[in-house]
Amino acid sequence: DSLLFAAGALCAAPSPQHAAPLNLLVVIVLLVPAAILGDTVNYWIGHIVGPKIFRSESNRFLNQANLEKAHQFYEKYGGKAIILCRFMPLFRTFVPFVAGIGRMSYARFMSFNVIGGIAWVLGFTLMGFYFGNRELVKKNFSLVILLIILVSLLPAVIEFIRHRRAASSVNPR
Repeated sequence: DSLLFAAGALCAAPSPQHAAPLNLLVVIVLLVPAAILGDTVNYWIGHIVGPKIFRSESNRFLNQANLEKAHQFYEKYGGKAIILCRFMPLFRTFVPFVAGIGRMSYARFMSFNVIGGIAWVLGFTLMGFYFGNRELVKKNFSLVILLIILVSLLPAVIEFIRHRRAASSVNPR
């Protein structure tokens, strides 16, 4: 997220006399397919390698029952997960992989992958383009990048806390 914002900021011309170091259209045309291709490769790795890992029933987590649960989850909520987790560091790495393991249909995965990839690249790159040249952002660029990282991690932290609270209310010590 922060790198996309920084790329967008580099596309914004610093002044009318100077050209921008990067061309916004070129950046978007290169990054959108890269984002889509990256998740596609990750999906296929999960699709090909994943079931082999889940063949053994001796593993507590990597078993056929959990593989079936993953499949059911991705058939029901997979589209939302593919799009929303694109905006969440760490999760964006695992979601396409698990979608492949869970046998989410490739056509369905790709439709959400394309939507998520376009939204993610355009969202952060255009934010960087429009706000990266603002004096406040330029003076505090490192802080802005850190803020983007923190905001990106916030949904995962909130969900972790909610999960922990729910678990502790069910199993009080």
